[in-house]
Amino acid sequence: MRVVMAAAMAVAAATVVLGQGARGVSAPVFVESAAATGLRFTHVNGASGEFFLPEQMGAGVALFDYDNDGDLDVFLVQGASMTASGGAARPSSRLFRNDLVAGAGGRSTPRFTDVSARAGVGLVAQGMGVAVGDYDNDGWLDLYVTTFGANVLYRNDGDGTFTDVTRQAGVGETRWSAGASFLDFDRDGHLDLFVTNYVDFTVAGNQRCSTAGVPDYCKPGVYQPVPDRLFRNTGKGTFTDVTTTSGVGKAFGSGLGVAAGDYDGDGWLDVYVANDANPNQLWLNRRNGTFVDRGFVSGAAVSAAGAAEASMGIASGDYDADGHEDLFVTNLVGETFVLYRNAGGALFEDVRTQSGLAAPTSPYTGFGTDWIDYDNDGWLDLFTTNGAVSIVPRQRGEARPYRMAAALFRNTGAGRFTDARAAGGPAVAFEDVGRGAAFGDIDNDGDIDIVVTSNGGPVRLLLNQGVAAHHWLQVRLSQPGGNRLAFGARVGLERPGRPTAWRRVKADGSYLSASDSRVHFGLGTSPAIGAVVVEWPDGTRERWPGLTADRLLTLTRGRAPQP
Repeated sequence: MRVVMAAAMAVAAATVVLGQGARGVSAPVFVESAAATGLRFTHVNGASGEFFLPEQMGAGVALFDYDNDGDLDVFLVQGASMTASGGAARPSSRLFRNDLVAGAGGRSTPRFTDVSARAGVGLVAQGMGVAVGDYDNDGWLDLYVTTFGANVLYRNDGDGTFTDVTRQAGVGETRWSAGASFLDFDRDGHLDLFVTNYVDFTVAGNQRCSTAGVPDYCKPGVYQPVPDRLFRNTGKGTFTDVTTTSGVGKAFGSGLGVAAGDYDGDGWLDVYVANDANPNQLWLNRRNGTFVDRGFVSGAAVSAAGAAEASMGIASGDYDADGHEDLFVTNLVGETFVLYRNAGGALFEDVRTQSGLAAPTSPYTGFGTDWIDYDNDGWLDLFTTNGAVSIVPRQRGEARPYRMAAALFRNTGAGRFTDARAAGGPAVAFEDVGRGAAFGDIDNDGDIDIVVTSNGGPVRLLLNQGVAAHHWLQVRLSQPGGNRLAFGARVGLERPGRPTAWRRVKADGSYLSASDSRVHFGLGTSPAIGAVVVEWPDGTRERWPGLTADRLLTLTRGRAPQP
């Protein structure tokens, strides 16, 4: 009770006040609330002084409603020592159930309870990332966890527990995996699985590197990249490895982030992979079970100067409301982060400079990221969590000399972004070794919150305190039969006097993390909605007029909307 009351007081004390069109704030947009809500977790990277590369890369986080009670729960991937064996109890990945507590003014406060033991998801491994999807079409979201070691598929049994079905499902992978995405690439109603693999690092083959003469972690180029994997869902609880037959095995790089989207606008999901220090890949779906890499042809493989960049996290979405899905990719300090604007037909232009994102991202090494309308004004903004991979000179000699602040950029609606970290508040400006980030409305109050992981440090929960007078709409999709949660569908919001805003139902992107699959629209100061349009994964379109704002809607295929 004390925890819940403290969290509620923190929320009540941090209300944001924005006037009509004004941009001044009297309190920060985000308030750090992890400990106050019971979300207590510290990542263990297993740092041994040997500077094993996997130690600095993890770990991810998932925001998903595992128990179907209407609010978002949190799964946190844990690391481990790469040299210890046996002996004392080792830390494990954790699942926290969210039970919202009603508070003053109709606002609810998250309250988290660690249910890892009962759920059976306490994986002990040098964990990396996590993907979320209902692979068996039973209406319950499942988990796929990537590791430096053996990946694990946890089937959600619907009774609060999970079962490790990796072997029987056929999705095991013993190479060093990073990002993963559930997607229905062949539109058969069953979610397939794309897994990125990083490099061929082994403990025995560990190389010695340094920064300014001080021992430090090596760059990934010291090791050879390994191919990614694509598993096709048979619809019978099993998967078939189609890496070779699909063409995905023909080209590979040090894969980290992965996102699925329809980048050429043909109605079929493509796959974009962020490769560390190697050209990125844009796998265009040929609609016959095969893919072709069009990264270079599309303009989204390298920088405008032709250089391959560090490429960790991915934000995939339509930031300029022109109907085409654009790509934002985080990079290494000094490189600047890149915004690839999609002109249509999977033709991208590097507009990081024109958009105002080049200079302010230069001081950062970025990881978790996504497009979020944090102020509910109708335009997709950007958040990045940052953390170095080589010693920060001014932090040399400290226990964790890789700390950086996060970043928040506001979309002006005119193709440019402005630095909004001051509006975000101390929770955004706080320095840490940022890695994973997952996004969703954790307290169901109509704005997007963020869970951020720290390599070798505590988890952080950034609760969004909302913007006065700005309206919103959230949509959850449901369809009978296959792909019940409609992963890959597009949701369009029609509004008077504005272009249709499109969002995709997905959980992937960011870095090693999975976000809420409900789609969110900020509406600004006007609650007017013309209609909501859904393009279902098979290409069928439905339109729902006469909807009202400031609520979560469930749209079921072929039925009237449900509150």
